[in-house]
Amino acid sequence: MEIIEYEEKYLEDVRDLLTELEEYLVSIDKDNLDQVHPEYHEKMALIDLDEVNSNSGKCYLAIQDEKAIGLIMGTIPSYGEFDYLDYKCPKRGIITELIVTSKVRSSGVGKNLIEKIEEYFKSCGCEYVLVDVFAYNENTINFYEKKGYHPRMYTNIKKI
Repeated sequence: MEIIEYEEKYLEDVRDLLTELEEYLVSIDKDNLDQVHPEYHEKMALIDLDEVNSNSGKCYLAIQDEKAIGLIMGTIPSYGEFDYLDYKCPKRGIITELIVTSKVRSSGVGKNLIEKIEEYFKSCGCEYVLVDVFAYNENTINFYEKKGYHPRMYTNIKKI
């Protein structure tokens, strides 16, 4: 397995990975709010890659036997005009996607992808890495905690 920067020839693999993740999230969503829209497979990868390109980001792929078996995307967004009023505004990278196909999970692929994006963020002068994790995705929460991440914010939801 090798980690490479995104290449367009792997676009269909990226689409498949993102769809696999979204299908999994739908299956664990206790609120039944997630969905895999009919256009998701075709459009989501392009939207995510555009966000990466527009925000000083990177997309890295874990490649095995000429197929992407995992990916990580991250951005380095700028702060808004008034963020400094209530926040110190350290430079930070944001992991926007991390997916490892179910066939090879727990084999170190996710760890290698995290290390690669953290290395990139450090090289850009980032002091922190942020990542949002779906609250019902306990496996991923545990994965990030093992890598030294901890919660800073919680989003609460109530159906009315």
